[in-house]
Amino acid sequence: MKSTLRYFSWAFGVTALGLVLAAAIGWKYSATAGGAGAALLIAAVLAVLEISLSFDNAIVNANKLRQMTPKWQHRFLTWGILIAVFGMRVLFPLLIVVIAAGLGPFEALELAATRPAEYAAIVEQAHLPIVGFGGAFLMLVALNYFFDQSKEVDWIKGIEGGLRQIGEIRGMEVGFVLVCMMAILHFLPAGQEHVFTIAAIWGVVTYLLVDALGHVLDRFGGVRRRGPAAGAARQGFGAFLYLEVLDASFSFDGVIGAFALTQNLFLIAIGLGIGAMYVRSMTVMLVEKGTLAQFRYLEHGAFWSILVLSVIMFIQALRPIPEYVTGLLGACFIGVSLASSVAWRRRHPGRGRAPGGRGQG
Repeated sequence: MKSTLRYFSWAFGVTALGLVLAAAIGWKYSATAGGAGAALLIAAVLAVLEISLSFDNAIVNANKLRQMTPKWQHRFLTWGILIAVFGMRVLFPLLIVVIAAGLGPFEALELAATRPAEYAAIVEQAHLPIVGFGGAFLMLVALNYFFDQSKEVDWIKGIEGGLRQIGEIRGMEVGFVLVCMMAILHFLPAGQEHVFTIAAIWGVVTYLLVDALGHVLDRFGGVRRRGPAAGAARQGFGAFLYLEVLDASFSFDGVIGAFALTQNLFLIAIGLGIGAMYVRSMTVMLVEKGTLAQFRYLEHGAFWSILVLSVIMFIQALRPIPEYVTGLLGACFIGVSLASSVAWRRRHPGRGRAPGGRGQG
């Protein structure tokens, strides 16, 4: 079993390289040591922001990865990190400008390099559809966990038990999201309702499509294949796609929030990319060390954090909420669930916990 520090060796290397590049960018734009130091500090703060916002993502990823075949685990941890860092932290902000301003990709890149304030303003204009899509998708992710009828372990027993009973009614998770959407629409300024509604509906549709793909692959694996091949079909591409869409939804908030610290796309990519590498390292460590099995309620805390994040994203359609609020709330849920897990283990020495909260020790 590797030591904890060895899991983060790649993250440490990317951190060193990223901070050097950040300082070089600061020097290029300001030609002063102070500018280089400020850029380095911004990249470091963005990395911490990404880690704090995405720790719950690492827990959910780890639980899903445990069920995937080794081949698809490797693909997620290699191809997936490339998609996460370059796709969501570089290409996604560029794509927003390409669509919103009607520019070509190279024109958008030039705009980011030479007129960062104008670039940031265009990205900010896309804030409403982003929070609508991300809030709806993440809310369904969390509610699907709490409404799951096979979930037998509860952390906050009264609430989680009640949610599981509500989940017996078909379609309740989608209905819950639609009610939240209508509540936000009631307070939105005139003229913004259409954009928010379309984005949120696409968030629901995307979740349902990804979930449907998983069921299709399940059936394909069960009917057409037997043995290990069936498992590969069930926990291969479908699970990979689910994790990528989930990571993208988590990234929306961090990418938009990063523009509050800097308007430089390259600093944002470096800082958030560093953070994404630590999230990847945490995911690998959680899988290989079996940490989720050791801490009974840790995954519950992660999904409560996701539910709170989805609500905050919806509220951000009405008013800005500082990123540190989101990070602190998520950290609180995970920290308390971790403490509750430790307390449970002390009261029940020698007893385990089935992953995902769906079994009893």
